[in-house]
Amino acid sequence: MTEEKQETLKALSNRELKSDVFTAVFSEPENAAMLYTALSGEETAPEDVEIATLEGVLFLARKNDLGFLVKDRVLVISEHQSTVNRNMPLRSILYYGRTMEKLLKNQDLYREKLIPIPTPEFYLFYNGSKPVPDEIVLKLSDAYIAKTQEPMLELKVKMININLPVGHRLLGECMPLYEYSWFIEQVRRYMEDGMNRDTAVTLAIKDCIREGIFAEFVTKHGTEVENMLFTQFNMDDALAVRYEEGLEDGIEQGLERGLAQGMERGLAQGFTQGKQQLLIHQVCSKLQRGDSPEKIAADLLAGEKEVARICEAYVSCGPEESAVYERLVGDLRGSE
Repeated sequence: MTEEKQETLKALSNRELKSDVFTAVFSEPENAAMLYTALSGEETAPEDVEIATLEGVLFLARKNDLGFLVKDRVLVISEHQSTVNRNMPLRSILYYGRTMEKLLKNQDLYREKLIPIPTPEFYLFYNGSKPVPDEIVLKLSDAYIAKTQEPMLELKVKMININLPVGHRLLGECMPLYEYSWFIEQVRRYMEDGMNRDTAVTLAIKDCIREGIFAEFVTKHGTEVENMLFTQFNMDDALAVRYEEGLEDGIEQGLERGLAQGMERGLAQGFTQGKQQLLIHQVCSKLQRGDSPEKIAADLLAGEKEVARICEAYVSCGPEESAVYERLVGDLRGSE
């Protein structure tokens, strides 16, 4: 691989900002290689894989979750979601265009000689609670207003249900995928038993270490796993709840405009809520370790007043993060 191409792939890689645990796991070439071996049946080694995930900002400007090249021949673009998104083919075609712009940045598209490009493959890995078949193929042409027998542009996304109880064959053929799904299933079971997310994640991590499942990853990344899952679950909730609110508004104000406004408002509110909950989680964790408010503010690059408010609520409510959050939300509502 040329030095120029390596630099391009380095720019595409999103190693510094992992939006969720799935992305972090399969951004490692060893795990991406095992995943593609299971998907294609073609033996793939870590050195055959180059990560090519588009850069993005957490929540609002996030691009595709995972992209990688296999032997410079195949470009895999995939998403990991807990909701069934019928617009994934449309999103995937946008991801593909942006990725190819980066990969072909220095190529002359107007020359006569054919430019070889990697064959694209598109996947959506689903682990939501809504029951869906083990596999579904989503097609771009399903969204076309004018239906034709052979559309001139088509894009297919294979949606794979990776929930542990579904038992998709990939779980038996790709150990990192099985371990990830096992971990998420443990978190869900604890939450279904009435535990809050922090406790559920903590207990699931202990289960992983005790059982030797997903243990290397959770041990290596430590509290980062908690923060990634905390952010991921809050993003899922924000999108689901705010979307429903937007839908109700749309019925009253006009369905089309209401949906657009509801989604925009939901993303903005969900982003703000997620940031606040993450900060509370980080501050409470550091208080439990005995850090001072001044040190916490400096470590987290957060405002001293905001950190002081959380510390006061922590002292007043005790170490339960949900109580701290409810206290702060109540204070905000009372001031409105």
